[in-house]
Amino acid sequence: MKNYRVKDLMVPISEYATVSEDATLFESVLALEKAQESYQQSRYSHRAVLILNKDKRVIGRLSQMDFLCALEPRDANLDQIRKFKQFGFTRKAVSLQQEEYLKNSPPILDVYSKAAKLKVTDFMQPPTEGEFVDENTSVDNALHQLTSGSNLSLLVTRGTHIVGVLRLADVFSAVFNAMKESESQRSGGAQR
Repeated sequence: MKNYRVKDLMVPISEYATVSEDATLFESVLALEKAQESYQQSRYSHRAVLILNKDKRVIGRLSQMDFLCALEPRDANLDQIRKFKQFGFTRKAVSLQQEEYLKNSPPILDVYSKAAKLKVTDFMQPPTEGEFVDENTSVDNALHQLTSGSNLSLLVTRGTHIVGVLRLADVFSAVFNAMKESESQRSGGAQR
């Protein structure tokens, strides 16, 4: 794996799902769907949309989890129920309280309709310092960065520009295939 560089495994921005900072949640989901359909290099699908500013620079990321969280109702009572965990209540107890409270919520189709019109910038996650990796970094070092930060992906840079995304799934696939090849050579060499 030492011979591999991040740029060998990254997904270029041009092949990744992107939307402008003015996009809605619905537009971001459509962009994610389109990218998943057209990106055939890997059996692993994209799980996020990159948000671009007017200069086409990445300013954030909207993951599938961020999208689902946007569908959650927001009000003070529900926020208070979610804080019950801090006081030692089990997840099940908090979940039951949320379920009871949500019985009086609007129908889910109304929630979808409202959420579809929300702006991605209200739910995106701006990149943090530990999420960047230079394109010439060895995959070994990037692997350490992924695991130590519990990241599912890293934003790949060339100078000050983000040029791609290094996904955990692609690194896993490369490492697994290298392991298989190594074991195959070892067992083949032992038989001689």
